[in-house]
Amino acid sequence: MTLMRFDPFRDWERLSEQALSGRTAPRAMPMEAFRRGDEFVVALDLPGIDPDDVDVSVERNVVTVRATRQPARDEGAELIIDERPQGEFSRQLFLGDNLDTTKLSADFERGVLTLRIPVAESSKPRRVEIGSRDERRQLTDDRASTPAQARAEEHANA
Repeated sequence: MTLMRFDPFRDWERLSEQALSGRTAPRAMPMEAFRRGDEFVVALDLPGIDPDDVDVSVERNVVTVRATRQPARDEGAELIIDERPQGEFSRQLFLGDNLDTTKLSADFERGVLTLRIPVAESSKPRRVEIGSRDERRQLTDDRASTPAQARAEEHANA
């Protein structure tokens, strides 16, 4: 198998990408987000990154993920092709108030960082009991009577 050293179209694409994005700017990481039951799941692709080089932080309702990928080559190695993004990657997720960021958990497996964020208890659907009109009228009558009115009613009923 031979390694092609020169591909004019790929080199043009690479140079354009470097010129427009800048080598030192943090880059975004591909993400998938979905809801499963009472939790939101976010999967971020971080291939070739050591778990120790990943940082997840939460401030209020903003989750920030930072990761750093170092080059695989040693200092004295002759570079032939360099298409792998390196350096710092970052992504911020703005979460709604209906999520409980205090219970956020993170796992890293096979180059995928998975965040699990449960829905806050106050935001979960709940069943509302329906009372009858007569029950509400009775509650209103009970609350409306003052102690003096209650004594007068007892005296009248006696």
